[in-house]
Amino acid sequence: MNLLDLSAVLVAMTATLAFLNARFLRLPASIGVTVGGLLVSLLLLLLARAGVPAALATVDAVRSVQFDEFVFQGVLSFLLFAGALGVNSHALWALRGPVLAFALLSTALSIALVGLGTFALLGALGLSVPLVLCLLFGALISPTDPVAVLGMLKQAQVPKRIETLVAGESLFNDGVGVVAFAVLAALAATGQGEHAAAGWSGVTLFFLQEAAGGLLLGGLLGLLGYLALRAVNDFVTEVLITLGLVLVATAAAAHLHVSAPLAAVAAGLLVGSLTERRPAALSSREKFESVWHLLDEVLNIALFALLALEIVAVTFSGQALLAGLLAIPLVLLARVLSVQGPYLLLRRRTAFPPVTRRLMVWGGLRGAISVALAFTVPAGPARDLFLVMTYVVVVFSIVVQGLTVGQLARQAAREHQEAAPPPSQ
Repeated sequence: MNLLDLSAVLVAMTATLAFLNARFLRLPASIGVTVGGLLVSLLLLLLARAGVPAALATVDAVRSVQFDEFVFQGVLSFLLFAGALGVNSHALWALRGPVLAFALLSTALSIALVGLGTFALLGALGLSVPLVLCLLFGALISPTDPVAVLGMLKQAQVPKRIETLVAGESLFNDGVGVVAFAVLAALAATGQGEHAAAGWSGVTLFFLQEAAGGLLLGGLLGLLGYLALRAVNDFVTEVLITLGLVLVATAAAAHLHVSAPLAAVAAGLLVGSLTERRPAALSSREKFESVWHLLDEVLNIALFALLALEIVAVTFSGQALLAGLLAIPLVLLARVLSVQGPYLLLRRRTAFPPVTRRLMVWGGLRGAISVALAFTVPAGPARDLFLVMTYVVVVFSIVVQGLTVGQLARQAAREHQEAAPPPSQ
């Protein structure tokens, strides 16, 4: 297939899945499209094994898609920018301490817990995988996917304080997880961690360059974008400025070797905050937000559809599937412990609404970012194993957690209302 044919097949399939979900399943869009995409992928694999030419061509076309490039150099920055635009910057600033604590400390704890647990788990299954690669799996599976989490928050009427905390953590721990993955991947590529003993200062500088550099780049471009928005009074031009801002941030981050996800988050937060303080900077804030909301929804659905279809590129085995199933409780337990640590440290100074921990644990969905990172693991048995394990955890997260977190969110809303003081007469 050429690029036009491949694009036509993927877009038509995504539109069909979205239509069937809206017409019959009526599930949240990302979940319905993922479920439908998984069924289509299984059907394609069955038809391909039967030798059906059209199925063989479609499977080959999907396998030719570089999913990690599609995510990191394509849609992710737009989704993070759109998500950051919609976050209440004043509420986020008020919770900056807890958000950063959960984004940094929880992610680091989860990486360590999942990595050590995976090393023990694979050893018990008779699979010899170096510890540094198991930590690499911990880094790719630990960050909660902001695309999935923000989509969930839009559907659930949770208390605003919890919504800000969960949204803020998911936006920032994504960038932290990607940077941690890059650090561990560099260690794995230089002798399974031998370089780490030679100089952790270099690793620390690399982490700071990626993280701080991404935030600085995003802040600078966000400020320039805001000044450009103030200088015009044309809706179309305003949208083009922000689209160009996201693309420039992504490209510049790649050339400067800094975190593009963190750059997109910083730019989105700054533009959203400054335009909120000065509404006159936009000719029509309502139309501006509507365009970014539409772009967010379309790219979100397309991403989850391709995520499901990419399963045809994964080599499954019974042992890998078993490892994936056992990884589900391991990842959940690591999430519980990694949330509990910062929570205990912060609860004396910060008042958390009821069910905060439960909603953060169960609402910490994994998604396309984890799969995209798994595709970047160096080719070999560990990559095939991690791809299967990642897909099993992600599918469980999106389908099972995604379908049940709404009930937990409604419980959070009820408890919040019951705990609120009665209105004065």
